[in-house]
Amino acid sequence: MAPISIQTVLISESVDPRCKAILEENGIRVTEKQNMKKDELMAEIKNYDGLVVRSATKVTADIINAADNLKIIGRAGTGVDNVDVDAATKKGIIVMKNVPQAAMSMKQGNWDRKKFMGAELYGKVLGIVGLGRIGKEVASRMQSFGMKTIGYDPITPPEVTASWGVEQMSLELLWPQCDYITVHTPLMPSTVGLLSDETFAKCKKGVKVVNCARGGIIDEAALLRALESGQCGGAGLDVFEPPKNRSLVDHPNVISCPHLGASTKEAQARCGEDIALQIVDMVQGKKLVGAVNAQVLASTFSQESHQLIKLGEAVGAVLQSCSASNKPCSQVQITTQGDCMKSSTGYMTSSVLVGLLNHESGCCPNLINVLSLAKESEITVNHTHCKSDGAASGVCKVEIVASGTSYKASGSVQGGVPVLLELSDSVFRQPVSLTGNLLFFKASANPQLLPSVAGLLATEGVEIESFSAPADRSGDLWYCVGVSSLLRDLSALQSLVKEAAQLAI
Repeated sequence: MAPISIQTVLISESVDPRCKAILEENGIRVTEKQNMKKDELMAEIKNYDGLVVRSATKVTADIINAADNLKIIGRAGTGVDNVDVDAATKKGIIVMKNVPQAAMSMKQGNWDRKKFMGAELYGKVLGIVGLGRIGKEVASRMQSFGMKTIGYDPITPPEVTASWGVEQMSLELLWPQCDYITVHTPLMPSTVGLLSDETFAKCKKGVKVVNCARGGIIDEAALLRALESGQCGGAGLDVFEPPKNRSLVDHPNVISCPHLGASTKEAQARCGEDIALQIVDMVQGKKLVGAVNAQVLASTFSQESHQLIKLGEAVGAVLQSCSASNKPCSQVQITTQGDCMKSSTGYMTSSVLVGLLNHESGCCPNLINVLSLAKESEITVNHTHCKSDGAASGVCKVEIVASGTSYKASGSVQGGVPVLLELSDSVFRQPVSLTGNLLFFKASANPQLLPSVAGLLATEGVEIESFSAPADRSGDLWYCVGVSSLLRDLSALQSLVKEAAQLAI
């Protein structure tokens, strides 16, 4: 990922002083203003690239929409319930959280060794629902006790979690295998009541559950019924906010705490320090940690990925320009080839869409929001990857349908530069460098075509810097001319060509 420019940050709540210090040490100007009302924050946020909050500041859609320059919202803590993630995603704003260590405590009771007989963790199966940063750390720790770790996550790739020793599977396959279940997901519509009567019925009798994530992920009434029937053998809960059912808190097989997950002096200090370090790492193009809505960026920190993103955006822009339609495309098919493209499918899809949608009215796409924008525009997007057909470098092929007409393009990266190999069945004799000012036109081959186009461009004060012709010289084909500047009016070419498009890359 190319570094994101963060020059100013507003801290709207009390965080450890190290947060401000770390940001300022890395050239970021920081302002601290606490206890602002909604209208005050809406007026203030316009001046900042970043916002750091704890849990008290409610970052609503109204506040996000008022933030003209905002690029990142950093939540110094574990949850983002107070941030409208959907609104931030739509506007292309990264939402980042940190994950401090948790502190647990026991409720008091009488000493009775027989009554409190335990069970070994060794050899038991732990199901981890949510395999982000916390899920990974939990897996590492519990593997040390000899547990087998399985899990589910809709975002983290199975090959990534396999490297941590966590086998991914569907929830339907996971529930019946687990001796213990621990949840580490945000609270959102898809996770509310994730553990319900139906879920517990699919589990082993006596399964034990742990929720140190967010209240509401486990249906409390269903949990109590499962405890009373013996279907659930015990629960550890740290996310009552506050408890709605005293029967659950008082149950002998429940260990409960008043949300003490980060209630240590060290953890409170680290909340501010960690979120500042995460922001700095992102700004410096090192890595992205804790992003709630920008997972596509996590694998974009290499030079190779920067080049592929530029390729995707350029190919998308060429097709958008050449489709010559006032209506947006309705279908997009992206096909990548070659080993170097194998791990790029996520950001290649987004980068092509950025190029396609970049000139749409009222549209400001980036890698974070472009999938949402495409969905809103009712664009059907598909991406497939296949093995290389012998080409030395990876190839990205894109086909779009706009107003019922299909347009195709393919490109690759050569010498660190994105190049166009083919445009709607016109295979160029030499790859077209996708940089600078480019003029594309479709015409029948004839000896006078280039001199005629060159003469017309000269009358418009435009110089030809390069010329790319297709290998096949029969039929109506696309040509590309690198020019010193774009034409003021493409209609000047009407008498010479059948279609024309231009863009600056």
